[in-house]
Amino acid sequence: MNPKKIDIIVVGVGGQGVILATEILGNAALREELEVVISEVHGMAQRGGSVASHVRIGCDIYSPTIMEGSADAILGFEPIETLRALKFTNQDTRIAMNSKPIIPVTVSTGAYKYPSLNEVIEQCKRFTEHITVLDAFKIAEEAGSSLAVNMVLMGALEATGLLPIEEENLIQTIKEHVPHEFVKVNLGAFDAGKRAAAPR
Repeated sequence: MNPKKIDIIVVGVGGQGVILATEILGNAALREELEVVISEVHGMAQRGGSVASHVRIGCDIYSPTIMEGSADAILGFEPIETLRALKFTNQDTRIAMNSKPIIPVTVSTGAYKYPSLNEVIEQCKRFTEHITVLDAFKIAEEAGSSLAVNMVLMGALEATGLLPIEEENLIQTIKEHVPHEFVKVNLGAFDAGKRAAAPR
C-alpha cells in the first residue's frame, strides 16, 4: 500500500455522476484503511448545476477542502467546469478532462459564448502540461452506456498511477456501488478509460 497523500478535485454538472465517483474513491480508500475526507459543493440545480467534490486521501488530513494550487489531480467531467477548477492546480497537477461540453442555458440563449475545446486546453496549459483529454461520452457509449462517463474518467485517474489504492479494491468498490445489471458496463467503461489515458 502506498501511504502517500493525494488531493483530487472532481468537477462536473448535476446528473453526470460526480457524486458517485467521489463516493467510490472514498470507500475504496477506506478499504485500504487510509484516511479520507470528502467535501462536496452542489450547484443550484440537481441537473445542470455545477458540482465539485474535494477528495483528500492519505494520512493526517486536517482540512476537508483542498488549498488553491495544491491539487494532485483534476477530474473534469465537463470542459467549462474544468476551467473553474484551475485555481487548484500547479505545474505537477494531472488533469483528465471529458471533451464533450454540456451547453448551459446562458449559452443556448445567446447571452454567452462557449469557448472552443482548443481554447479550454490552452487555458489549462497555462497551469500544467499534464493534460489528458478524452471523449469520455463516446468511450462510455461504446462500453454500453453514455451514463458511464464517470467510470471512464475514473479509469483515466487510475492510469496516472497517482492513486494510493490497489486497482482491485477500486474495482470491488465500483461493483458495490453500481446496480448489479450495470456492473459489466461500468467496469468496461473504467477499463476503456484507463486504456485511453495510458501513457503512449
